[in-house]
Amino acid sequence: MSKLPKAALSLKQFMLRQEVLKLYRSIFRTIRQVPDASSRRELREWARADFRSNRNQTDELAIKMLLQHGNRNLKELQTSLELSGTGPDNNSDGKVS
Repeated sequence: MSKLPKAALSLKQFMLRQEVLKLYRSIFRTIRQVPDASSRRELREWARADFRSNRNQTDELAIKMLLQHGNRNLKELQTSLELSGTGPDNNSDGKVS
């Protein structure tokens, strides 16, 4: 028994999906920089739960709003890591480049 193919995505849907995947990857790359293991685990669980709870969202406007919210949260996490000295903009000697 073979599965029926999913309906093809429109170009707009495809582009939104790519944005969501890019955000997901960026969030997880940033979470890897969190020094505390329990905080890392908690952040990963939060991100997965957030994406899972919205995985069936089809409204384009709602998806765009969720993307904005996710990008704001990502920026806040990156800023916090930079301020704590563990962000990607810091060298191993502790000096900001």
